[in-house]
Amino acid sequence: MAGHSKWANIQHRKGRQDDKRGKVWTRVIREIMVAARLGGGDLDTNPRLRLAVDKAKAANMPADNVKRNIDKATGNLEGVHYEEIRYEGYGVSGAAILVDCMTDNKVRTVAEVRHAFSKHGGHMGAEGSVVFQFKHCGQMIFAPGTSEDKVMEVALDAGADDVITHDDGAIEVLTPYTGFEAVKKALEAAGLKPELAEVTMRADNTVELTPEDSQKMQRLLDVLEDLDDTQEVFHNAALSE
Repeated sequence: MAGHSKWANIQHRKGRQDDKRGKVWTRVIREIMVAARLGGGDLDTNPRLRLAVDKAKAANMPADNVKRNIDKATGNLEGVHYEEIRYEGYGVSGAAILVDCMTDNKVRTVAEVRHAFSKHGGHMGAEGSVVFQFKHCGQMIFAPGTSEDKVMEVALDAGADDVITHDDGAIEVLTPYTGFEAVKKALEAAGLKPELAEVTMRADNTVELTPEDSQKMQRLLDVLEDLDDTQEVFHNAALSE
């Protein structure tokens, strides 16, 4: 991440997400339905559903909406059947991109994703072409000025894989994806609240882009994220301001 501020990138990303807040409920509902269908409607025995419900609460979704969509997914109410599918591809300067979708029509979704890639300087790859460059893990980011020693002590004791302090002072905690909740709870119990906390696909390495290429790449990412069936977009580009 040389030459790039981890904290600035996180704030930039959060700002863009806030601008697209209208789509958050749609994505959360789909995540709740798939999680409930695959693992059942009990939050105590379904960590993925519990995480999805936490996202719903953070997005101020009414509890009745949450319950109704869990009921749809578990067969108590009639609802749409969504499938998970991941597309892999390359963006500007060969940067790797993963697009996670939930769809009730794979033919429509793949056509929209392929069109977005081809129209904005990228191209789709075969299954497995870029996913090896990412790690499925839990990630938490703490603001500059947070006690590095305290974060490290609590996180590692709770089972975190690594604690990284970036040049700008931001502290990043990485966990096994299965241990994310335990580490997050331990940190919050110690009075350490992360600015960002999620289970994600984290790039092992980054591709440095020029300011001009960064603008092109951001446009491609925006188009992919705005597709109706997109849940998450992950990439390994280090975008310049």
